[in-house]
Amino acid sequence: MEVKLDKRYPLAVDAVRAWAVLRDVKVVAGCMPGAAITDQVDATHYKGNVKVKVGPANAAFAGDIEVLGLDEAALTLHLLGKGADRGGSSASMDLTASVEAGDAPGTSVLVGQAAVIVNGKFAQFGGRLMVQVSDMLLAQFADNFRAAAAALPGPPVADGSAAAPAAAAQPIPAAAAAAPANEINALALAWGLFKRWIAALFGKRPA
Repeated sequence: MEVKLDKRYPLAVDAVRAWAVLRDVKVVAGCMPGAAITDQVDATHYKGNVKVKVGPANAAFAGDIEVLGLDEAALTLHLLGKGADRGGSSASMDLTASVEAGDAPGTSVLVGQAAVIVNGKFAQFGGRLMVQVSDMLLAQFADNFRAAAAALPGPPVADGSAAAPAAAAQPIPAAAAAAPANEINALALAWGLFKRWIAALFGKRPA
């Protein structure tokens, strides 16, 4: 089963700091709830995992991430992630993400297009539910991304001039990375989806 996503998340930080986060694959992975980079094979290949919790049961997906492109001029990252668990389920994601300047000074927009392919037991949930779950996960990711970018020092400004783009290439201090949840709690996601269903049924927004 394939799910395609096209998202835009406004950021209250400048494009320089947003790109500094996006170009760091380890920090980007750390912004996703339950995900982490476990090893860097070389400049473009990484190994990682995602932890999932459903009540008392736990599962871990191990996989590989390959950076297919990193365009400093266009502020664009292209990567491919693949993973599988011991139960036979597998998933892959082809992601292109970029940073655009926002409408207001000092703001930017995180833009992402992804094609997600899921096989095995998770495919039985259907495309609609997978999109809803993905929306909730990506909303958490965007919040963590905002926190990581906001934790970086502001770009240097001299005599009112714009910040130097070279600042985006500097490494991110470990303390600047967001602290996401250690695992994806499927029960919490299910509760969130249930509240959305109730809100849609009665025409109200969830609390």
